[in-house]
Amino acid sequence: MAVSTDPEARATPSRRRSAVRRALATVVVLGLLAAAAVTAYAALRVVATARSDDRTPTDAIVVLGAAQFWGRPSPVLEARLQHAVELYDLGVADRIITVGANQPGDRTTEADAGRDWLVAHGVPATAVVAVPDGHDTLGSLEAAARVMADRGWSSATIVTDPAHVARSMAMADALGLTAHGSPTTAGAGSSLTAEYVARETLGLLSFWLFDRRAVAPPA
Repeated sequence: MAVSTDPEARATPSRRRSAVRRALATVVVLGLLAAAAVTAYAALRVVATARSDDRTPTDAIVVLGAAQFWGRPSPVLEARLQHAVELYDLGVADRIITVGANQPGDRTTEADAGRDWLVAHGVPATAVVAVPDGHDTLGSLEAAARVMADRGWSSATIVTDPAHVARSMAMADALGLTAHGSPTTAGAGSSLTAEYVARETLGLLSFWLFDRRAVAPPA
């Protein structure tokens, strides 16, 4: 069989390999740029919502849980509860929902500790609903969404730390709630540190990419 001595014919396989490598490199670069753009958007979302205090009237103020010690709220939880009282007094909503389960060995839950603190600080017991479920943000919001659906409530003001608002609102929206964010402005947890923003940016990305499709509003 005759072998071609045409330089163009011999160069064709090499050119094809080069073209494939260039195409793969382009795909990789575009993928990295897309990942960087999405990450930057998530970070901007975290910072923007952290600095936005939305006091639109809603059906309920939802106070996300944090640590409590034998019924006494931790400084982080107390800051959230104080902010909820401020919103309640301003008429943002006429009811407050506290959420959060307990850790092994605890005698009470985050939700119950929050309710007791609110009542002790002047909020009528009839205006507070304790939902003692959820060991993380999504679980707590799922429990709150079920209670709200049962009572015909559809809008919520989410109270939590500034950097935590974006992820919390994304979860609440996925659960069918019309969510508004009102972050704490003083006390423990209210500082917008680079570490907290980075952690919540990764958390928000993880929710968007892996968890959002599995979340559904209560039936």
